[in-house]
Amino acid sequence: MSEITKNQEKEEEQLSSEDYASLLDQYQFTATEIAPGKLVKGKVIKTMPSHLLVDVGFKSEGIIHAEEFSDLDEFKAIKEGDTVEAMLVKRAREGYLVLSKRKADAVKALNTLEKSYHQKTWILGKIIEKIKNGYIVNVGIKAFLPDSHADIRIVKDPNELLGNSYKFKVIKFDRKSENAVLSRKLLLQDEKEKRKRKIFETIAKGQKAEGKIKTLTNFGAFVDIGGIEGLLHISDISWGKINHPSEMFQIGQDIEVIILDFNEKEEKISLGYKQLTPDPWENLDKKYTIGQKIKGTVVSLADFGAFVELEKGVEGLVHISDLSWSRKPIHPKKLLSPGQEVEVSILDINLESKRISLGLKQVTPHPLEVFNRKYSVGSIVKGTITNITDFGAFMEVEKGIEGLIHISDISWEKIKHPSEKLKAGEEIEAIILNINIDNQKLSLGIKQLEGDIWEDFFNRQKIGDIVKTKINRITDFGVFVEITPGIEGVVFLSELDEKKIDDPSESFKVKDEHFAKIIKMSQKDKKISLSFKQAQIEMQKMEYKKFMDKQDDKMTLGDIMKDKLKDIQLPKKKDKKDKKDKKEEKND
Repeated sequence: MSEITKNQEKEEEQLSSEDYASLLDQYQFTATEIAPGKLVKGKVIKTMPSHLLVDVGFKSEGIIHAEEFSDLDEFKAIKEGDTVEAMLVKRAREGYLVLSKRKADAVKALNTLEKSYHQKTWILGKIIEKIKNGYIVNVGIKAFLPDSHADIRIVKDPNELLGNSYKFKVIKFDRKSENAVLSRKLLLQDEKEKRKRKIFETIAKGQKAEGKIKTLTNFGAFVDIGGIEGLLHISDISWGKINHPSEMFQIGQDIEVIILDFNEKEEKISLGYKQLTPDPWENLDKKYTIGQKIKGTVVSLADFGAFVELEKGVEGLVHISDLSWSRKPIHPKKLLSPGQEVEVSILDINLESKRISLGLKQVTPHPLEVFNRKYSVGSIVKGTITNITDFGAFMEVEKGIEGLIHISDISWEKIKHPSEKLKAGEEIEAIILNINIDNQKLSLGIKQLEGDIWEDFFNRQKIGDIVKTKINRITDFGVFVEITPGIEGVVFLSELDEKKIDDPSESFKVKDEHFAKIIKMSQKDKKISLSFKQAQIEMQKMEYKKFMDKQDDKMTLGDIMKDKLKDIQLPKKKDKKDKKDKKEEKND
């Protein structure tokens, strides 16, 4: 700071003893009154582009050059007749007095700084420059303002301070080196403390107050009420739903608020804005009823649904499941847009939690209801396979209407997966098996188009029939066999063979073919029991019968035996003569 006047002092000549004596003779002033360095006040008698002529009460006028002003605008603003204070420097050879406003300002500034430092009062200064770690402040001399003392909060944009005049406290001062360190933050804190005490002495819950929006955040707005800030939480801004305070306010806006609560020790004040108007949710259940259809405006969209405003401050949620009758979830953005007017149905009202559940799809009949007016159970419909699952396939019969073809209704044959018979995108015909509007289900079938093969089977077959079968599955209690495609029966352990079988897998294999006898049938339960063992016996009997049928019907059993024995030669009888001859031959 000591460099401010050094250059000027080098350039300026000091009053010589001769000049000093001459001044004494001319003005008859004491040495103290006109000594170099004395502060004098004078009236501006003429303004020039480069200097001012000032009457300081001497015989000669004084001159103040424009360079003596740190602020050129200040120099330009001075008018004739204005009073200025300066320091007497010397008498020029031309006869006028050379005055320095800059030196006068420096002396006054040092006096003011010293007084403020010791008495802990404030001074006024202008922030003129941003430097490393702080600012330069003009208080008559250049003083330093650290960044940490520029404001209570961190200054994000230094340009907001430059060129502005503020009050400061002097936290360090050395007159000899003319160094001074200032703080604006300490002054602001003191002023805030005074305002805080004043406000907390006067406020009360429920009291209205005028304020100014200072900051907007995701959770609310900070409002300045007489120099201290209170929080206006987002939930207290509007009776309706808002996503951000900026939907209602802007920084710098003047608003009226109500004091909801405060804590002087914690320096917290809770403010309300919506409380200035009546709560629209009071007695809302008397105004609206469940099932009522009402028009509203879409105010916002979310992944889980849409918010619809029924009246100012009253919003309801249309959940994504209540947007459309479609089985597939549809994002609200594909159906609605903010500002759109829609008709909705009230599904539920919860005054305690201030929630209303709305339905968009409920204002129109379910597509199945319309479908049911056109078709009935047993009708044949055309459609496209849209999706295949482990338990069946979905078929779209009309836009927005899908029916399920259960795996058991795809084919009369036994299949492991629907993809064996159907493909996504395939166009087919199906028969309507059931329309359940309450549960929003449509059941379809394909195999039924071929007719009921079970009914046909029971009409053709009866107990005792021998049928050719193929083993499909082997279990601990027997085997399941396919009689015809789609018709299956069971052969229990006791009917597998005449000999006892404990483990069917040791004697039989899948895909083996065997004749079986139908021993039980239940058309109602579609169950058939068969027997390999009895089929074998029956087939043996049939073989014997076939054999007998091939013989001559006129032959008797005696004839058959005679024919069988006729070719058999019996041994001849030996007489006595033969015996005698043989005896003789032996003796010989």
